[in-house]
Amino acid sequence: MKNSKAKNELPENYEELKKHASRTSNWRERLDAVDELGQWNNPKIIEILKRIMNNDAVYRVQEEAYRKLKKFGEDVQLPPRKKGELIKGVTKILLRIKKSLPAGHSYEEFKEKLKKMRLDVYDTYEGDKGADFDKWLEDMWAVETKR
Repeated sequence: MKNSKAKNELPENYEELKKHASRTSNWRERLDAVDELGQWNNPKIIEILKRIMNNDAVYRVQEEAYRKLKKFGEDVQLPPRKKGELIKGVTKILLRIKKSLPAGHSYEEFKEKLKKMRLDVYDTYEGDKGADFDKWLEDMWAVETKR
């Protein structure tokens, strides 16, 4: 694989990697795609990595794209970690899911329904929060509505 890092070549699975790099409901797939794309110093790939570095919802995916671009000698700045909501309206989304469940439902039922209905939200926050994800989600679930 070492000798396939020619400047203008693209990997055989380029189209597939491009799709994986854009899969909003799977940050691990995006991270793996960034890792593999980062082995090919090609203008099309640099463009994809820059988009991911600047726009991915999960910071560790942004950081990996940044590292790959730096390795290629690109003059890039790592964007600051986003503050607040990673997905617009997440509080309302979680509230809607909570209200769709029967009274007295468990946190696990809430978590499963979120995963089924909004995998993009689940995955983005799980990727962002890491080990603190369950505590964050349970806190969000436990908050009583003030309306």
